[in-house]
Amino acid sequence: MGSDGTALVLGGGGLTGVAWEIGLLHGLTEHGVDLTDAALVVGTSAGSSVAAQILSGKPLESLFEAQVADSSGEVAARLSAGALIRYVVAGLWPGNPARGRAWLGRQALRARTVPEAERRAVIARRIGEAGWPATRLLITAVEASSGRERVFSSADRVPLVDAVAASCAVPLVWPPVTIDGVRYIDGGIRSVANVDLAAGSRRVVVLAPATQSVRRSGHPARQLAALGPDVRGAVVSPDVAARAAIGRNPLDPARRRPAAEAGRAQAAHEAHRIRDLWP
Repeated sequence: MGSDGTALVLGGGGLTGVAWEIGLLHGLTEHGVDLTDAALVVGTSAGSSVAAQILSGKPLESLFEAQVADSSGEVAARLSAGALIRYVVAGLWPGNPARGRAWLGRQALRARTVPEAERRAVIARRIGEAGWPATRLLITAVEASSGRERVFSSADRVPLVDAVAASCAVPLVWPPVTIDGVRYIDGGIRSVANVDLAAGSRRVVVLAPATQSVRRSGHPARQLAALGPDVRGAVVSPDVAARAAIGRNPLDPARRRPAAEAGRAQAAHEAHRIRDLWP
């Protein structure tokens, strides 16, 4: 927890999730609410990329402009029906949830994807090589072979690019990422937002682009409530217009611009309730 007890939790949601979160954050600043001054930032998958970018010192306006720029140079990806079924099976695994994650992780280790170095280069272009920020930043990942969660911070002395790449390593789509000899997959496999990592904070705002298919027990709103009765917080997810803009494939770069613009527009409706709880 930081000195002022504020936490910004950025959940996963693919390329469109990155765009929507940056659009929303930019729109909120236009309405006088700056969430980037949080004492603690938690980033999961797409949220880890957003966290690294907003804490890099670059203005939100320039980050937003990058999201609405031409996306023709980016490679589109899609989760196949088979991959989605494997995600469901892993999430419903009886007993220890880590066993289900490990089952999915082992399949990710065998999957044919682009080379790991190529994927790392994409992440490096996206977030830059500035390194860990002064703000306390937690980035989530999952050990592919064991299913155990891992939380990276500046104390681990792991390059920020590697931590973000690990958190964004969507199983069966992108390659697991190697850090100190351990292979990691997407931190969203453990939780779409990992709100529990904000424990100890007094004011928490959660941006959660992907909640439609989340079971009730793992929903960010339920995790936020579990932080305790003294915590003031809010969960913001895409509204109807934003969901339409995002579309069905969160990994489609063609939906990046409409997702960012929808996030910016949604900020006008969210600013008043966020302003009420953010110091």
